[in-house]
Amino acid sequence: MTSMHGGDIAVVGAAETTEIGSLPGVSMLNLHADAARNALADAGLTVKDVDGIATAGPLAMEVSHHLGITPRWLDGTMVGGCSFLLHVRHAAAAIAAGAADVVLVTHGESGRSRVGMAGRGPNPSSPQGQFEAVYGAQAPYSTFTVPALHFLQERGFEREALAQVVVAQREWAVGNPRASRRTPTTVEAVLEQPPVAWPFSKDMCCVVTDGGGALVLTSAERAADLPAGDRAVYLLGSGESAGAPMVSQMADPGSFRAFQLASAEALATAGIGHADVDHLMAYDAFAHLPLYMLEDIGFVGRGESRDFVAEGHTGKGGRLPMNTNGGGLSYTHTGMYGMFAIQEAVRQLRGEAFAQVPDVGISFVQGVGMFFAAAGSLVLSNRRP
Repeated sequence: MTSMHGGDIAVVGAAETTEIGSLPGVSMLNLHADAARNALADAGLTVKDVDGIATAGPLAMEVSHHLGITPRWLDGTMVGGCSFLLHVRHAAAAIAAGAADVVLVTHGESGRSRVGMAGRGPNPSSPQGQFEAVYGAQAPYSTFTVPALHFLQERGFEREALAQVVVAQREWAVGNPRASRRTPTTVEAVLEQPPVAWPFSKDMCCVVTDGGGALVLTSAERAADLPAGDRAVYLLGSGESAGAPMVSQMADPGSFRAFQLASAEALATAGIGHADVDHLMAYDAFAHLPLYMLEDIGFVGRGESRDFVAEGHTGKGGRLPMNTNGGGLSYTHTGMYGMFAIQEAVRQLRGEAFAQVPDVGISFVQGVGMFFAAAGSLVLSNRRP
């Protein structure tokens, strides 16, 4: 019997849009299509092979119809930027259950140019619209400030802790022609920038781009017969969880329970421990998020994340290379970043990354949805147990 974990499900196609950055001539829907075609070509498949579709922007049937796919399984789960991690988990369950044979997960977002995108801002009658937006929590950089400040104060950290994350992330992006920010920086330079919303300076906030990506999943058995079979990446474990839909309602602003629950399930279903992980993609829309994730997943103890980054453990040659594409702070961030975190994990496991880490066998991908509202975790490997 096929399991959704343990390496029975494989990613056989993975690709981003042909270009990322500023793409004012490409609509959101066409970004989905471009990424989908690239991923299917990577897998050696066509739209005729696809019977499952998952996406988190337009309706799933908008994407399937645009691509000419008639699905027998659809997933429109939308929990913010980690939606695509949940799609991988749900697709694995569907394939294991026989509900789909080949699932295409797509992402496309005109986050910078806003071509074909819906308007911004919460519904005024929603809880967020009534109780947060009216007090100024109207944008990501102003909504994340309270938990970030709480995290720093509780641990006795200064803003340097956030700047160190920026510097470490930038090191991975230096020279990458697809990265939005690719020149080296320093802690001092990051701190000297004018504040966007305290404690964040510009480089502590993610870039804003257009782009997308797509994944093709199928059973490991079928993957073995495909042209991309020798480059397959296997799902060992996964987890998902959620907290309050509003950041003001976090049970503990200094820690996110959903990170703890989703990551613990991912590690348990994969049957591995923290020491088995060679590579980490920690969703970094803002510089505080990787610090939370390092602690909440359990790679370091509470209050140890700052020194772990400052001592170089997440950088080149470190014992836990993290966000090796430069992350949302330096590589790209279209609004929902989770797809790009998965893409970099796949590249590292295939040995195809711009800044390739030697001997990566297991990659852990941790995502966040909205402002500490949801979490998704994946354990991926280039070896099937």
